[in-house]
Amino acid sequence: METVSNPATAARVLAVRQVGTTAVLAELSGLHDVLALQALLLEQPLPGQVDVLAAAETVMVKADSPAAARRIASLVLELDLTVQSHAEGKLVTIDTVYDGEDLAEVGRLTGLGAEGVVAAHTGQVWTVAFGGFAPGFGYMVGENQALEVPRRSSPRTAVPAGSVALAGNYSAVYPRKSPGGWQLIGRTAAHMWDLSREQPALAAPGDRVQFRAVRELVEIAETAFPVESAGAGVQSGLRILAPGLQSLIQDLGRPGHSGLGVSAAGALDQSSVRRANRIVGNQPNAAVVETVAGGLRVQAVGDQVLAVTGAPSALTVVTPSDLPEEVDTEEGDTENEVREVPMATPFALLDGEILTVGAPERGFRSYLAIRGGAEAEAVLGSRSTDTMSGIGPAPLAAGQLLGAGVATSSNVVGSPELQPEFPDAGVTVLDIVPGPRSDWFDAAALESLCGQDWLVTPRSNRVGMRLNGEPLSRSRDGELASEGTVAGALQIPPEGQPVLFQADHPITGGYPVIGVVVDHQLDLAAQIPIGGSIRFRWAPGYGLPANTSPDSPDATEHKVSH
Repeated sequence: METVSNPATAARVLAVRQVGTTAVLAELSGLHDVLALQALLLEQPLPGQVDVLAAAETVMVKADSPAAARRIASLVLELDLTVQSHAEGKLVTIDTVYDGEDLAEVGRLTGLGAEGVVAAHTGQVWTVAFGGFAPGFGYMVGENQALEVPRRSSPRTAVPAGSVALAGNYSAVYPRKSPGGWQLIGRTAAHMWDLSREQPALAAPGDRVQFRAVRELVEIAETAFPVESAGAGVQSGLRILAPGLQSLIQDLGRPGHSGLGVSAAGALDQSSVRRANRIVGNQPNAAVVETVAGGLRVQAVGDQVLAVTGAPSALTVVTPSDLPEEVDTEEGDTENEVREVPMATPFALLDGEILTVGAPERGFRSYLAIRGGAEAEAVLGSRSTDTMSGIGPAPLAAGQLLGAGVATSSNVVGSPELQPEFPDAGVTVLDIVPGPRSDWFDAAALESLCGQDWLVTPRSNRVGMRLNGEPLSRSRDGELASEGTVAGALQIPPEGQPVLFQADHPITGGYPVIGVVVDHQLDLAAQIPIGGSIRFRWAPGYGLPANTSPDSPDATEHKVSH
């Protein structure tokens, strides 16, 4: 679907752009129309509409299918955006220590100097226009343009919680430690996001914010994961002996909360989760353990039925000969019975037995399902851990007891299932569709995107895969207003190295998206290991970016692919 423009001059959507295969981006003339469209879609959802996310000059609408996305693209162009004005929100005062790493640079960019930046920031009332990026992260607009500054050319991999920042015409406070490209001018102890409050966001869209300069240095602690009782009272389940590199509780995610700044999160390889749950007789959305690169060791508390899917790995079960419940066991102990169990097959792990998930032969992530589902407290309808926002259960730790739930779908377990091929450390081909901002790049950059192998670097995580290759250059200067984005989006920071967003991605971004991986290959992308490579190609049936040469090698391949 190409960009579709609206010739009407009334208060309507100006144009609609495709965002992957199941979302569209409506462009509007200003923030007033953005808020009007958001209100209209929330009050009168369109057929197939799943989620709505307002941003600076756009509204992104997620759909439940590619066909619904195409229908929505046509329908939003016809909507009348005349709505009632919104009531003024509450006033929130945020005490701030102005000692940010970028304060001097902002003073230079604005010509105000450091003291002038502080005076300008505290001398006006800011209004939260919309949420995004992370829960509690509010995009605030001021009363003037005195503090308009660009984002950093390369985003930081970790911005401290409580950082007060500027980018474009906006100010914001980072609610927790997270990646970010805004200019840091100060810090605060204010808790911007707290699920124990009736309104988790301290400053919600529509609220007004007054920053107040204070001298006292304030220590900012990273927002903690919800504290759980480490398995107190668990009668049946699994004891975590070793979590491996990283093991998280995941289900199919929590879609539909973009307006709160909450991404869908959930398992990165969702087909493997569904497969594991089918095999043990669970409901499709039952929580499982997602583990990375092997090393997970668990001990049964009571007799359990398990299955492991995803990255193919050696699965070893040790039956201790005479083992106290709390004592660890090494697989090499000749006093114990050792057996191998197959992937994607139900098996019993009897009370006291120990399962070890080995290093993957291919792929990167494995999924351990326990009959009944992994027990954890649901947050916003999901038990998934969101590493970006801190929502959901803490990462699994040695000694933790993980209870078995009651999320079964049948009285019997399923049959063994075949698994797909998983990527190795070689080159994996991923199909992409043109991104909503592919027109920010010329033909040479678009051809370079699909004409080279991109290395998956160790800086990759559940937020995004950071790729390395020949940098891509933009064909236009300036800043892109923050707008909604999706898992699979290929965002290009000014340094030119792509970031492929995964499930825990920020819901909005300010760097142009050149392409989006097709939805049905997101599971495949999640299994590409660190050190592997990706070759992108334009997906058949979705058209090429307008400025791609039809005679380029990739374009020719695109036209003949089936």
